[in-house]
Amino acid sequence: MTIRIENLSVSFDGFRALNSVSIAVDKGESFGLVGESGSGKSTLLRAVSGLAPVSGGTIAVNGEALTGSRRSRAFRRAVQMVFQDPYASLHPRQTVDRQLLEPLAIHGIGDTERRILQALDEVGLGHSFRFRYPHQLSGGQRQRVAIARALIVEPAILLLDEPTSALDASVQAEVLNLLEEVRGRHNLTFVMVSHDLGVVTHMCSRLAVMKAGEVVETLAAADLAGGRMVSDYTRQLMVASKGFSREAVPG
Repeated sequence: MTIRIENLSVSFDGFRALNSVSIAVDKGESFGLVGESGSGKSTLLRAVSGLAPVSGGTIAVNGEALTGSRRSRAFRRAVQMVFQDPYASLHPRQTVDRQLLEPLAIHGIGDTERRILQALDEVGLGHSFRFRYPHQLSGGQRQRVAIARALIVEPAILLLDEPTSALDASVQAEVLNLLEEVRGRHNLTFVMVSHDLGVVTHMCSRLAVMKAGEVVETLAAADLAGGRMVSDYTRQLMVASKGFSREAVPG
């Protein structure tokens, strides 16, 4: 399932958050979006998912043009989003079991018992976590639940909005490696937002560098790691990324 975005613009109360952004992501690819805060990275993901108002341009997923903010049930099953803060994205008064059951119910998917247990196993959580509440989990465990909730409906695309930035460094590596494993296992397409160039070059094969709502350049992660970029802004971003390394995330 591919994503094609052409000349996309998003405005909020007269402020243009995205200005004629174009990117293309192929099926099974892991594509990164990098840039400083306010560059429009998260807004781009939200526009694809229907959470940000599009004022111009086009978004097409698997050849189907998306219009307005409404998304079909088929789209909402095929395209899932994992947010930055796992505590905010999980209902504080619902057990893990309930939070995994809800998307199955929304999409009319049966065999719930097996699917819930399988989803927990896939993200490295035992069955004992099933009836716990979010406040009883660590940050890394909560993000694993959020990932399980996205995976349980068998999507084709995951939109990842800084999925590890709220976690401790040691836990970040575990969650990133988990995401890599599930992408390979299910041939998922990833679009990942991050301010960390080390994370993006580890996780993604290509990336777009964004600044002030525009794409500065698109390049292969290997070219970024090798210093083969066109834009001075990308070069400055790389220098500013302390400890930048292709091997920044341990296996």
